[in-house]
Amino acid sequence: MKRRLAVAVMALASWVGVSAQQTQTITLTLDEAVSIALSDNPTIKVANLEIERQKYERKQTEANLWPQLSATGQYLYAIEKQSMAKGLSFGADNTISASGNLNMALFAPSVYAALNMNKIQLENAVEQARASKITLVAEVKKAYFNILLAEQSIKVLHASEANIEETVENTRNMYKAGLAAEYDLLTAEVQLSNLRPTIIQTENSVEIAKLLLKMYLGLPQETEVEVTGTLDEFRDAVLAGGASLPTDYSENTDLRTLDINLKMLNAQKRLANSARIPTIAAFMQGSYTGNDARNPLSSMMGGGAGAGSGTGAGTSTKNEFWWQYPINVGVQVSIPIFAGFANTSKVKSIQNSIRQLEMQRDYLEESIYVQVRSALNTLITARETMLANEKTVVQAQKAFDIAQTRYTAGAGTILEVNSTELQLTRSSLNYSQAIYDYLSAKADYDKIIGKEE
Repeated sequence: MKRRLAVAVMALASWVGVSAQQTQTITLTLDEAVSIALSDNPTIKVANLEIERQKYERKQTEANLWPQLSATGQYLYAIEKQSMAKGLSFGADNTISASGNLNMALFAPSVYAALNMNKIQLENAVEQARASKITLVAEVKKAYFNILLAEQSIKVLHASEANIEETVENTRNMYKAGLAAEYDLLTAEVQLSNLRPTIIQTENSVEIAKLLLKMYLGLPQETEVEVTGTLDEFRDAVLAGGASLPTDYSENTDLRTLDINLKMLNAQKRLANSARIPTIAAFMQGSYTGNDARNPLSSMMGGGAGAGSGTGAGTSTKNEFWWQYPINVGVQVSIPIFAGFANTSKVKSIQNSIRQLEMQRDYLEESIYVQVRSALNTLITARETMLANEKTVVQAQKAFDIAQTRYTAGAGTILEVNSTELQLTRSSLNYSQAIYDYLSAKADYDKIIGKEE
């Protein structure tokens, strides 16, 4: 509730304009984006509903251990009664009956085994919800970082555009003054023209990245999303990440899910074996039945328990009811003897599935180990690449300044300017890409080891 209230406050504070038809703009930090995703993403909602469903499934199984009470009522009118020889008939014209049954399991191995399996199914639902959260957090982070990368790339490209425009203007002035060849002017203009499609493509990538982030956050597509910060602000986090990271993957969601599936198969095996164990149940039955006593057979029996009307037994001519109310209690034992080897085949089938899953788990564990090592190597590579590109950017900027100064003074060529400007742009983009690669790899690493926020 607090999380939803915070989102509502942010949305209200970020509302652009006073008209209800105007576009809503929300500015988010990384932590706020993750928080909204964990609250409003449909995948998380579905996972939580599955947990709730499994709880109801367990309650349904528990109901088999509670007393079971049922009652029935019946009225019967005989249009034609059954008769014997010489016109002797028996039965009643009217019969009213009510009955009740009370049953309670005293020893039910199959129910106990089913309850244990329900418990494991609930555990599996909880783990699936946890896996959904971990995966969603990783995807939200990568989408957020992707926006920062695209926005920083646009800044680099616009800076490059400004440098080239300055070069074009200087070259044009020099050409008009007869200090530069037309070739130099054409070369500078072509480089500027080649850069603009890249800027447009990068701007489009920002919009696509924002659409993806809004999808993860469960926000309407018409909502405008802005993210705070820059990739440069994560430089210190990249450097701090040089410390040794753990390789423990015991919390990996795929591995834990397989372990739970193994537990579930063993529970199914116990459930199948429980079908061979006797069950014991207590029961109580009671009924209350009344039928009219005006028939020869009831007269021969004395008119019934309720026939006393002052006319004497056996001589009644009135419709008088004979009431009975038997009550029985007992214990029922059910012993399975032979079921055509169905249980045996079922148990062997489950054992086969257990062996398959055990082999899959061994293979998965090796695969996860490789993924962890690969993620760690990617982190180290991205960190070292960032440090190298950081130095390269400084060097490229210095080289570009020298080349531009030489060209303006008439000592250099346009090719030197274009080459150094291209190297500056490339090194700046590579620097941003290295930071993104580290942050993206860190998100994948957290997902692999099963780290929760």
